[in-house]
Amino acid sequence: VQLQASGGGLVQAGGSLRLSCVGSGFSLNYHAIGWFRQAPGKEREEILCAAKYVGDSYYAESVKGRFTSSRDYAKNTVYLQMNSLKPEDTAVHFCARRGAYYCSDSGGHDAWGQGTQVTVSS
Repeated sequence: VQLQASGGGLVQAGGSLRLSCVGSGFSLNYHAIGWFRQAPGKEREEILCAAKYVGDSYYAESVKGRFTSSRDYAKNTVYLQMNSLKPEDTAVHFCARRGAYYCSDSGGHDAWGQGTQVTVSS
């Protein structure tokens, strides 16, 4: 099982980026994917959980209305579309696999991808 996150970069405030999380060795049909970020000196936070069914997804207040997620099952990939970016969104962003296809699963995350850096300049 592997997860590969990519798509980070440097963008001006107000701009957009789309991150990708490609899964291998498993099927997205059976797993929700969490997006996390960690800024220097801060704890890692989960900003979004992309469930199999959109209505079950979770968005942190800090990104609600600006970030959305989508899935491409043919590519076994989950995307994180980040709009209206702010300097406080600057962080390393990670994706992680949940053991279940829904976000309220108490089992947590069982596989992690490497991070991709997002930097938003003011």
